[in-house]
Amino acid sequence: MSETITKLKRSHLIHCIDSTFGGETPSWFTIGKDIEDMSMELNPSTSTVKNILDETSVNDEGYEPSLSVETYYANVGDSIYTKIKDIAMNRLTGDECKTTLLEILIDKTSGAYDAWTEDVIVKPQSYGGPQGGVNIPFTVTPCGNRIKGTVTIANKVPTFTADAEG
Repeated sequence: MSETITKLKRSHLIHCIDSTFGGETPSWFTIGKDIEDMSMELNPSTSTVKNILDETSVNDEGYEPSLSVETYYANVGDSIYTKIKDIAMNRLTGDECKTTLLEILIDKTSGAYDAWTEDVIVKPQSYGGPQGGVNIPFTVTPCGNRIKGTVTIANKVPTFTADAEG
């Protein structure tokens, strides 16, 4: 039985995108090089209504999550570079920007680790930047089909297995 880790390091929350952008077998590119701070913004939405009896009700309208990758230096050796360049330079839209996000939470001392996949749209926000490298920051916006499962990692390569539906 695996033990629980008490305080998670930031490196224990891993975000990967499928660099094949719709290929039959995912090839996971781990986001994080050159990034000092990155969070999945949940953007929860609620509304509060107060009626004439001074009663308050709260409507939970869900989430509109997004992941902002503020620093992605164009690196021709990265498996996502060609597609990020294509989306940015050719102003691609819709399904041409769609891929899968894999989120892994390493909160045990051994795997299989909890993980989720979800369809996402990847949209570069700009390109260029200051001296030192061409930066192409991009936003990853989940768009449904979230699946819970587990991941095993061998030689730094994650393998996702969806939970059996019960």
